[in-house]
Amino acid sequence: MRKFGAKDKWGYLFGDFGNDFFFLFVASYLMVYYTDIYHLNPLAVGGLFAIARLWDAFADIAWGRFIDTRKPGKQGKFRPWLLRMSFPLVISGVLMFVHIPGMSHGFYLAYAYVSYILWGTLYSTVNIPYGSMASVMTADPVERTALSSWRTVGSQLAGLIINVLGPVILFVDNEASANRFLLVAIIFGILAIACYIACYKLTIERVTLTDKADESKVNTKDTLRGLFKNRPLLWFLVASLTFMVTVMFISSVNVYLFKDYFRNTAGLSIIGFVQSGAVILLAPFILKLVKKYGKKEVASAGLLLAAVAYLVSYLLPNLSMMMFIVIIAIANLGFGAFNLVIWAFVTDVIDYHEYLTGLREDGTVYSIYSMARKIGQAVAGGIGGAAIAAVGYNAELKAQTADTLSGIHMLGTLVPAILLGAVFLVIVFLYPLNKKRTAQLAIDLAEKRKQ
Repeated sequence: MRKFGAKDKWGYLFGDFGNDFFFLFVASYLMVYYTDIYHLNPLAVGGLFAIARLWDAFADIAWGRFIDTRKPGKQGKFRPWLLRMSFPLVISGVLMFVHIPGMSHGFYLAYAYVSYILWGTLYSTVNIPYGSMASVMTADPVERTALSSWRTVGSQLAGLIINVLGPVILFVDNEASANRFLLVAIIFGILAIACYIACYKLTIERVTLTDKADESKVNTKDTLRGLFKNRPLLWFLVASLTFMVTVMFISSVNVYLFKDYFRNTAGLSIIGFVQSGAVILLAPFILKLVKKYGKKEVASAGLLLAAVAYLVSYLLPNLSMMMFIVIIAIANLGFGAFNLVIWAFVTDVIDYHEYLTGLREDGTVYSIYSMARKIGQAVAGGIGGAAIAAVGYNAELKAQTADTLSGIHMLGTLVPAILLGAVFLVIVFLYPLNKKRTAQLAIDLAEKRKQ
């Protein structure tokens, strides 16, 4: 078995590259597809997003525990699921963007519910094993941090393609095109399959489960007791949930901000390039920053910078589109720092869980974290649709009213500033694992394992 190296990093990058072809496509454009092509009420779309994501949150836990009960095969415990479930996942993703003209409002709403919930459920069957793979690809904490960065870069590369090319292809004369949405979904589906295959081929599961780990599967009481005592995990879940709400909310509102407020959907391509480019630009430096200052310290500084930048964009409502993009580029450098180390935070809270309980339950803890992200998506979907409806958005109008435009601007600037500020406060004042305590945890855990 070859040593951990560049192949594993590239393979893990391809995994999130494939995941986010549809995840980011859905996050950025599915709401406008439903409102402008299916002509569904934004409030109804928000309700769909909330219900579906809550369902997915519990599907994550169920699937994570199911995989924990499976014995590893010749190709490992998690990797085979990438091949088994990626094809059904991609097919369901394409089906979400099928539009049959002339059907009733009730048909479109029902079709949206069935296709979207099906896709979300199948997404869990691929994403949970993919996320859990990091814990068995290597046992080295530094190498796991590297995987976190490479995974995030893979996500941002997908975002670069989706957010830069998407608006140019999806909209014709500033209006959404049903045929083009379907074409893009098919193209993304083919690319996603290629990425999943690359992830499967390039990665290796090296860490085998011990008998003690096998016994821990059925020790549910100890697991739950440890989870509730795990203060770093609980506060990290709060921070991650709020951060996910923010990211998803921004993605949903940005479409309306550029389409209606700035009257220029081409701006979505520019902001998409800026969002992904900022993270990719920062990625080579993140390990050095973390080694010098610590994950908590780097993440909190970035979150504060992002919150301030969004607040400035709100206080200057007459900014041109390009000036707005410049300020948001600074914000993206800020919360990009948190995004690059977020998966390494997960490793720390898994270590803390082992320190408390003596149980190494990577898959279970990861599925808990994934559930929090899904709840965040549910909240963001509900809030996003309700917020767009609350400011008076009407898809039937050629141009929105002045009050609606002002409301859209507020949703795209002030709300992200408040939410990012909240995440900053949680990380700084409530999340306990700073650089010093994380280093001590590694020492204490190593000593405990020798006993």
